Amino acid sequence: MAVEVVLMTPVLVAFLLLVVAFGRYVAVQGDMEAAARDAAREASLQVSSGAASDAARKVVNDSLDDGTDCTQISVGGAWRPGGEVVVRMHCDVSLSGLGLIGLPGSVGIDTESAVPLDPYRRYE
Repeated sequence: MAVEVVLMTPVLVAFLLLVVAFGRYVAVQGDMEAAARDAAREASLQVSSGAASDAARKVVNDSLDDGTDCTQISVGGAWRPGGEVVVRMHCDVSLSGLGLIGLPGSVGIDTESAVPLDPYRRYE
């Protein structure tokens, strides 16, 4: 009985760490999708594309935690009445606390969100 426990303990710990890593990945992916959606919505309320880009970046930076580093945030789309604003993000998620099972230091996640612009509003 003791031999089986000694042999199975590292396997169970590794499995538990993989479950935690997968949970971290899924949670951050959900947070990123919510941040992209909120950023696109905030950008769609702005009058100019420059103000939209600034507002979207502020929303993304305020929404995500310190373990997520979003270096690439782009705001684009057709900036005209009836067009749409698109926010694309690429973020690196830190897995540094889970290095015992050989995971990389970080993993990249891409997400995108689009929101239509008001067809009866004037944009610059």
